[in-house]
Amino acid sequence: MEEADLLNQTTSVTYIRLRGLSVNQKVQMAVFVLFLTLYVLTLIGNILIVITIIYDRRLHTPMYFFHSNLSFIDVCHSTVTVPKMLKDTWSEEKLISFEACVTQMFILHLFACTEIFLLTVMAYDWYVAICKPLQYMTVMNWKVCVLLAVALWMGGTIHSISLTSLTIKLPHCGPDEIDSFFWDVPQVIKLACTDTHIIEILIVSNSGLISVVCFVVLVVSYVGILVSLRQQISEGRRKALSTCAAHLAVITLFLGHCIFIYSRPSTSLLEDKVVSVFFTAAPPLWNPIIYTLRNEDMKNALNKFMGRLEGRGKNDNV
Repeated sequence: MEEADLLNQTTSVTYIRLRGLSVNQKVQMAVFVLFLTLYVLTLIGNILIVITIIYDRRLHTPMYFFHSNLSFIDVCHSTVTVPKMLKDTWSEEKLISFEACVTQMFILHLFACTEIFLLTVMAYDWYVAICKPLQYMTVMNWKVCVLLAVALWMGGTIHSISLTSLTIKLPHCGPDEIDSFFWDVPQVIKLACTDTHIIEILIVSNSGLISVVCFVVLVVSYVGILVSLRQQISEGRRKALSTCAAHLAVITLFLGHCIFIYSRPSTSLLEDKVVSVFFTAAPPLWNPIIYTLRNEDMKNALNKFMGRLEGRGKNDNV
C-alpha cells in the first residue's frame, strides 16, 4: 500500500468503540456496582485525607505534604478511566473520539508516572525519618520538599508528552474497535497499520525503564529501612516495621502492573485488560488506607475534623 493511500485511510478512524469488560448483561451490572462502590470510597477517602491535612496544622509536615499529593493524584488517576467505564456499562455503542483517546492516554500517564516518582520520593523521606532522625528536618526542609514536588510533576509531564508524541502519529486504518475499557499504549500499538517495532522499543525504554529503575530504588530503600528497624526493639519500631512492610507490598503491586504492561512488547490485550482492571480500581483505594489511615496522628486528626463537622451540623439544626 502506498504511503499516501495509507494516510488517507487513517482519517476515517475518528471514533473508537470500546468493548468494555464484558458483553454479558449480568456481569456488566456486577462490574458497575463493584467499580462504583470502589470509586465512591476512593473519592471519599482521598478527599477527606487532603482536607484533613490542610485543616490540621499538626499535619503540616513533609511526610503529610507528600501524602496529600498522593491522595490528590489517586483521585485524578481513578477519575481518568472509571467514570467513562461506568457510563459505558449502560451504553450500547461505547464510543470515544480519537482526540478523547489521546487526551485520556496523556492524562493517565501523567498521573501514573507522577505517582511512581512520588512513591520513590516518599520512600526516601521515610528512609531519612527512620534511619537519620536527627538530620530529618535539615535534609527534608520545606524548600527541598517543594523542589521535589515540582520535579516529580515535571518528570511526569515530560514522560507523558514523550509517550504521546511517539504514538499519536501512528497511522490507524481500522478496525475501530478495541477489547478494553480505556485507551492506552497497547491499544495504540494493536490498531496501528504500520511496523511498530521501533516505537515499541522506545516505549519499553521510556515507560519500562522508569518503572524498573524506580522499583529497584524503592525496594532497596525499603529493604534498608526494614534492616534498620529489625535492629530496634521498641514498640514504636515494631509499628514502623509493619507500616513499612505494607508500603512495600502496595508499591510492588502498583509497579508490578507497570512493569508487566510497559516492559514488554504488546502481546495479548486480554491479559493487559485483566491486569489493568485490578490496577485501575485497587491502588487509589489502598493508598489512603496503607499510607495514611493506619497512622495514629492522621486518625486522630481525622476524628477531630469529623467531630467538628458533626458539631457544626447539630448547631445548624438547632
